[in-house]
Amino acid sequence: MGVKIDGRLAGKVAIVSGGAGGCGAAASELFAAQGAKVAIIDRNGDAAETLASILRDRGLQAIGLGADVASQADVQRAVGAVREQYGNANILFNHAGTLIVKPFLEIEESEWDWLMGVNVKSMFLMTKAVLPQMLEEGGGSIVCTSSISAVCATPGEVLYDATKGACHMFARAIAVEYRDRGIRCNALAPGFIRTPHGIRELKDLQAMGVDATEEAITAQQGRLCEPSEVAAAALFLASDESSFVNGTHLFVDNCFSAV
Repeated sequence: MGVKIDGRLAGKVAIVSGGAGGCGAAASELFAAQGAKVAIIDRNGDAAETLASILRDRGLQAIGLGADVASQADVQRAVGAVREQYGNANILFNHAGTLIVKPFLEIEESEWDWLMGVNVKSMFLMTKAVLPQMLEEGGGSIVCTSSISAVCATPGEVLYDATKGACHMFARAIAVEYRDRGIRCNALAPGFIRTPHGIRELKDLQAMGVDATEEAITAQQGRLCEPSEVAAAALFLASDESSFVNGTHLFVDNCFSAV
């Protein structure tokens, strides 16, 4: 049975990095269901194309591409392929990211470089590749996945927290620089999420002695966030419904950061 299209993103071309799993996959599916032509870019190219094929079987428009979004060559190749297939992009969801949980003094320089590459450099490279297309179109919306970890520090996540703090200011600064040229850029900051990535984070924190059981998280934010809820927030920021929302940080955390 196909997904009903209500058209909030009709006529738009949307690129989702890290779009083959977890919240990225939920966003890829939702964006396509809302009428966008969706390019799913993921390090796991097979997973990206599998999801795109499933969406096409539902009558939606999607392509899947494998790329390391921390690599300039990969990014340029993937973004070029999207443009050849669909034309200029109107929406960029910089969702690709991961985490390292370990005591600060045990973090290696190589790990610092790697996580900064995946979580921060990827946004720089993807935005630099896609932004000229948006400027040609006279506008566009960029959404960057940050985290409550940008403002709420957690033991064992010094490196991860630093990358998400960078994400916050990257989104805000892009918005300020390009507002008058029709570009919106916002950061999306979820709490703890029920994804394989999120469950692994909880287990790694518990292994360090941090009280990060599901019960503890429930006390802080009511329950674990579902991927569909992050995707819905991303849809709002990507769509014209948020036309006057720019340079903001949207927390999807059910009060975690407010307490």
